[in-house]
Amino acid sequence: MKIHQKEYTLSWPGHSLVLGKKTCVMGVLNATPDSFSDGGRYFNHDKAIEQGLSIARDGADIIDIGGESTRPYAQLVPEEEELSRVIPVIEALKKEIDTPISIDTCKAGVAAAALKAGASIINDISALRFDSRMAPVAAEAGVPVILMHMQGTPGNMQDNPFYNDLIPEIIDFLKSAIDSAVKAGVKREMIIIDPGIGFGKNFNHNLEIIRNLARFTELDLPILFGPSRKAFIGRILGKEPAERDAGTMAAVSAGVINGAHIMRVHNVKMAVDTVKVIDEIIKTRSTV
Repeated sequence: MKIHQKEYTLSWPGHSLVLGKKTCVMGVLNATPDSFSDGGRYFNHDKAIEQGLSIARDGADIIDIGGESTRPYAQLVPEEEELSRVIPVIEALKKEIDTPISIDTCKAGVAAAALKAGASIINDISALRFDSRMAPVAAEAGVPVILMHMQGTPGNMQDNPFYNDLIPEIIDFLKSAIDSAVKAGVKREMIIIDPGIGFGKNFNHNLEIIRNLARFTELDLPILFGPSRKAFIGRILGKEPAERDAGTMAAVSAGVINGAHIMRVHNVKMAVDTVKVIDEIIKTRSTV
């Protein structure tokens, strides 16, 4: 019985996504030298472009491109450096594919340039907080915006994260972020929420979020879920990031069952197969 996953339709110039009818897959493309998951494998522009095309061929509904690592204790990247990493990749991919491209950034200047280059979604791990210009950029563009919960910053978020009441605190944070975005002119129907697995959470926090993911449906917005290759999976399996895809798919399955609409993953091909099976199981249960 599909009791948690409400359907939403996001429409913006050139694109439309129906969320909830089937689970969407967002493929991660890190154009960085220090990603926790791939160790800079796609830092070279040609390799990044090749990987982006591969992600599209594998069936991604969205390609999420980032030029600044947000792994724990990551250092900030100057805006010009971040731009030089992502803009050529976005421009090249836009010429070849119709898949919506998301720009993963906290910087308004990077977001604006990426949108001009062909991106059409903003994925901001700071929920528009780190750069006061980000909300106006998002509002003017009229594109989908992903607002994520994070305690602290990437540089300090894993320094003993603590919550008095985890799920209500994350929900309250997201409510505030949604209200701020709407007041700045972002349309509510263009907002996607992300509880921020691995961002200012310890092992038990991450598992509690997954168990209680359905509680975020009270915000009445699409939910993005990003467990891919995260440290909590490594702790359970005793494996390094590149070896965590099977564990990731287990978490993805739990996310679908508990109501998430978009899965942000590194292994797109495996995730597309996984969500197809889980979606069919849920659909079959709901028609028996």
